[in-house]
Amino acid sequence: MNTGRFCKLYKKLLTLNPSKYSYLSSVRKQSGSLYEPDYLESMKPKVPLYEQLNVFLKGYDYPVLEQYQKFIHNMFKNMDLDVEDSWAVPAQDMSVTALKPKSEVLHAQYNLKIYERVIQLSDVLSTQLPTVIRTIEASLPAGVSAEIRPHQETDDEIRYIPDAELNTLKQELEDLGGPSTTRTKK
Repeated sequence: MNTGRFCKLYKKLLTLNPSKYSYLSSVRKQSGSLYEPDYLESMKPKVPLYEQLNVFLKGYDYPVLEQYQKFIHNMFKNMDLDVEDSWAVPAQDMSVTALKPKSEVLHAQYNLKIYERVIQLSDVLSTQLPTVIRTIEASLPAGVSAEIRPHQETDDEIRYIPDAELNTLKQELEDLGGPSTTRTKK
């Protein structure tokens, strides 16, 4: 048989169904790459994962919110979920005014504080998430609201209280021409 004709036939077979006739594609199909061992593929989960999820808890009553956050945190640990972090967001002040009916006369004024807690979960299986959502809904106390969403960079920014003194010093430094880039020798 002519070797040129054999090469043409082999190339034609590869174009028809490359995974059926190629050794390299069968190795890649089994292990994901030519240089990775097979056991790495078997260690990956069979169902999709949510990498990072944040559970936001909001409420007006501080002790109730703290106890519920503690309860949810322990429940997640009992469910073998990876609780990566949990933190408190600074309280927000809100003023509510009530007017007398059909007038502009002030009836009452209330100052409310909204407290917020965040629990960050990582590597949650997509089969576990409905159970997590249902348990949060079933155990939610009155006056507390819950929200679950993927982690975003803005969630880290609201975590910290800005330092007014530090911001004014930075502004003064910028007004003077910014930080110097040269060092003086001693």
